[in-house]
Amino acid sequence: MSTTADLLKGAAELFPDEVVTQAHVRHLDLPQGAGKFALITLDNGLDHTKPTTFGPQSLANLDAAIDQVEKEAAEGGIVGVGVTGKPFIFAVGADLKGLEVLKRHEDAVAIGKGGHDVFKRLAALAVPTFAYYNGAAMGGGVEVGLHCTYRTVSRALPAFSLPEVFLGLVPGWGGCTLLPNIIGADRAVSVIIENSLNQNKQLKGQQVFDLGIADAIFDGADFLEQSLIWTASVLKGTTEVDRAEVDRGEAWDRAVERGRFIADGKVHGAAPAAYRALDIIAQAKNGDLRQGFDAEDQALADLIMSGELRSGIYAFNLVQKRGKRPAGAPDKSLARPVTKVGVVGAGLMASQLALLFARRLEVPVVLTDIDQERVDKGVGYVHGEIDKLLGKGRINQDKANRLKGLVSGSLDKAAAFGDADFVIEAVFEEMGVKQQVFAEVEAVVPETAILATNTSSLSVSEMASKLKHPERVVGFHFFNPVAILPLLEIVRGERTDDAALATAFAVAKSLKKTAVLVKDAPAFVVNRILTRFMGEIQNVIDEGTPVETAEKAVEPLGLPMSPLVLLELVGPAIGLHVSETLAAAFPDRFKVSPNLAAVVKAGKRGFYVYDSGKPELDPEVAALLVQGDTALTEEQVRARVLDAVAQEIGLMLDEGVVAEAQDIDLCLITGAGWPFHLGGLTPYLDREGISERVNGKRFLTQGVASIPA
Repeated sequence: MSTTADLLKGAAELFPDEVVTQAHVRHLDLPQGAGKFALITLDNGLDHTKPTTFGPQSLANLDAAIDQVEKEAAEGGIVGVGVTGKPFIFAVGADLKGLEVLKRHEDAVAIGKGGHDVFKRLAALAVPTFAYYNGAAMGGGVEVGLHCTYRTVSRALPAFSLPEVFLGLVPGWGGCTLLPNIIGADRAVSVIIENSLNQNKQLKGQQVFDLGIADAIFDGADFLEQSLIWTASVLKGTTEVDRAEVDRGEAWDRAVERGRFIADGKVHGAAPAAYRALDIIAQAKNGDLRQGFDAEDQALADLIMSGELRSGIYAFNLVQKRGKRPAGAPDKSLARPVTKVGVVGAGLMASQLALLFARRLEVPVVLTDIDQERVDKGVGYVHGEIDKLLGKGRINQDKANRLKGLVSGSLDKAAAFGDADFVIEAVFEEMGVKQQVFAEVEAVVPETAILATNTSSLSVSEMASKLKHPERVVGFHFFNPVAILPLLEIVRGERTDDAALATAFAVAKSLKKTAVLVKDAPAFVVNRILTRFMGEIQNVIDEGTPVETAEKAVEPLGLPMSPLVLLELVGPAIGLHVSETLAAAFPDRFKVSPNLAAVVKAGKRGFYVYDSGKPELDPEVAALLVQGDTALTEEQVRARVLDAVAQEIGLMLDEGVVAEAQDIDLCLITGAGWPFHLGGLTPYLDREGISERVNGKRFLTQGVASIPA
């Protein structure tokens, strides 16, 4: 039978590039004469920008440290053992790079068992154990602490989570079994399922304490010192740790049902991880830890060998790595400083942009529009949003006053933009209007100023074509809502120069946006793919497929919302405008739906009404629809929609709209909220065989977002 050491040695051989975490043991005398104490510090020797992780060799190092303290505890040499991390970081879980290289189910089981076998030794020591969550703790970092007898948390801790379900895994080193047994099933469902599926929401230190995960909370400045004083008082019996009793009755079952409801709402049964985690939480009701750990091992191994997890890791890497180093961006030294921003327009989109620029760049921002009433409304919106931030405690009064002082309005473009370095237009989506605006702006701005357009589908090159300096015009396309969606499509026109582009990327970084370089092609990336996707849904409805069938057909993808609900969010008029732009550019593949045109003409905001709380087809819209007599099944609709999208992505890559398929996926994840378990879209199209059927080849090589060959 394999020992833990054998399991970890075998796993380490599969993963030679691991960034290894050491487990340093030092001894200290606790205050109040409480006795000698062993403190294990997890540290990979790198600064806080390279968080500590657990690969196989790292687990082996912790195992060896536990060997040492186990002997000392058994001999009576120490009264307790603590685990903490390097400055700002406790530990952030399994090293995902190690999971990507696994090819066999038994190797995946070894990863699960290896973590369990090491961590559960902390619970089995002859002395009490303490986890001191001093900094960021995620996944396995949280779980190592759950195996300890007691836990403290820093009030300054910025991020604490069990994000596995978000990636397509389960918390498989004790999380699904131990957490509900510590804080109750309902709170555990919130942490493991709800927060994960809510864009990997993080907990702060105070929330960790309030949930009952930690037994005590201390300020960050002297966190370890205060934790050790508290530890001494616990060991001496002067502090008693009270924990709420866990309800193992109907409340447990209701919590699991709530988790299933949340998972259904988010992934519609399309990704297995949430459901596997809920099965283990349900089973943990009996308190049998060994049974729970075995179930975690199996779930972990099954999911590690699934396409969803590989897609989840791929998506995670896109957002964390590629998103921070955009492909094709010019040298950042070419970027010009931006000390004042102009916004042409004062409508809702322009006002959202003004708020974002003011908050992130903290430079003066001036809005202009065609009359004073619009200007006042735009500035009023920004000031109102700043007041909301103040009311929620997100900023203090001084910061609110300063931000409000930065945002102003003017009817005089010369006065407003005469010293602006960066001017962005957010006016009506019509070429003639935008060309006129840029001509007016170019006449009054400094020669070095960058002119940016927030167009969603029009040609940046054509927009700049009548200017004296077209080289300084760049596409800067945000997604709505601006404050939430991270994507910024940066569009290089035919004559855009490197300085303008570099400045755009530098501004995007200051705005904390994920910037992707895009060729000046109709509707760029997200809107082109979504319009093809939605266009096929519209086409099958126009041809005679019932609306409900067309909508349900794509449910197995687990998208954040159905196509027609998305259309409502975007606005039918904008959807129609983009489809008209694309139909003009590519009439063989894009059509303008007469039914969509009729809905827009009737002034309807969408296809649905919500009188019962859930979407139902608006009778007035139903009366407008003119349909043929060809009704497809859900399977036929799904195949047609996905074939169309695979074809479109293939053509976009052939045209060089973006550098690689990875950029398509990055855009869909950050600009349209497409799920991590799909990896955006191309891994799913590859996995289902659609890419090869339509284009004759995969989008990604085997082993990228899939199990290595």
